[in-house]
Amino acid sequence: MSEQPEISHATVDDGTARLTWTSDLTDRGWQAAVDVVRRQVATALADHERVEVKVAVDDAEAQRIATWSGLRREGVQRGRAGDVVVYARLVDDVPVHEPGGFRALLNSFLPRKRGIAQMLVRDESPEPRVLLCELTYKSDWDLPGGVVEVGESPLVAVSREVEEELALEIAAGPLLLTDWLPPWGGWDDALCLVFDGGVHPASITERIVPQAREIRSAEFLTLAQVDERAADFTARRVRAALAHLAGEGPAYSESGR
Repeated sequence: MSEQPEISHATVDDGTARLTWTSDLTDRGWQAAVDVVRRQVATALADHERVEVKVAVDDAEAQRIATWSGLRREGVQRGRAGDVVVYARLVDDVPVHEPGGFRALLNSFLPRKRGIAQMLVRDESPEPRVLLCELTYKSDWDLPGGVVEVGESPLVAVSREVEEELALEIAAGPLLLTDWLPPWGGWDDALCLVFDGGVHPASITERIVPQAREIRSAEFLTLAQVDERAADFTARRVRAALAHLAGEGPAYSESGR
């Protein structure tokens, strides 16, 4: 074994260098490996605009080395031979020792949880009735709303989604419920924020113009009808939001519980 860990870089595209290293890189510890990789990154960026490394998704040590060497996580590249995580640094990235550069590095690998914003809209009937949507892409009915876009306020998102999907302009009221959704059906976990949409005349449904790509119809449903048409976790979420609205339940639930 040589005294120095074996590490090198090669040009793989115009202006792009790729690092490779062997398993002996970490023989003296991961912190020593970070120093070696950091120097190699600087060498590669002397005559390249980008330097990258691809490490196996199950190689936690290599991912740790790549991160603390100042390479930002860009995502997972799938492949038949195995998936790899791509890390890279550009020649004009803010240096990691500066606050902006360090924040960007952390932001590249810290968990990102999907946000969903929904609205609880009721009508004036004596028996509680809640506005639910019949969706085109699944059989279960759901509350109006949708995924919060990157950089978007959930409060803004829920009113935007209601207007886009139903052509209804309803200002979102207070937050009623934060419902954590575990991984399910191919989806990662998410936080669902249910906002108060207020009480409206039942005739509001006559103004609805469903977005054809996602919405078939929308109706005010009794809780018994919600139980019949919605997924069980959605039915639980509706009841949990109503309970909190009435001062009889917590503001946080997990899958409606």
